[in-house]
Amino acid sequence: MTLRVFAVVIAAICVCATGCAVQGDPFSRADIPPGSAVVYVYRPYSYAGSLLTPEVTCADQTAKIGPGGYHAFIVPASNTTCRVQGGESADEIAIDPSPRVHYIREEIGWGFMIGHPHLDPIDSDEAQTEIQHCCVEQP
Repeated sequence: MTLRVFAVVIAAICVCATGCAVQGDPFSRADIPPGSAVVYVYRPYSYAGSLLTPEVTCADQTAKIGPGGYHAFIVPASNTTCRVQGGESADEIAIDPSPRVHYIREEIGWGFMIGHPHLDPIDSDEAQTEIQHCCVEQP
């Protein structure tokens, strides 16, 4: 019985030490200046890849988004590209200029040696449900 309690305590310590999510203000909409669009890149919390924070670049802005975080990129309302670069792979999405608000979910998939980042465009209804659980990435 003592060995079982010890194993549970060790497991709890490991989860607390490595399972940290982004700490910051909860999701709020960004103000969009005229002639601009906003791209919300968010990363729902998941234990898989939780220690990886690859850089996401939209237009000329770059941010590292941790698990449970989001970043609002204010970009020109024109054809824009968002990309993420991981250790073994990269992913890229072209942003259509017509809607002024875009949602992109960043996910870390399994790789051979390290996780592979993916960017997935998400429709507004699904994104609103998921992004409400995310906090703004603090610099």
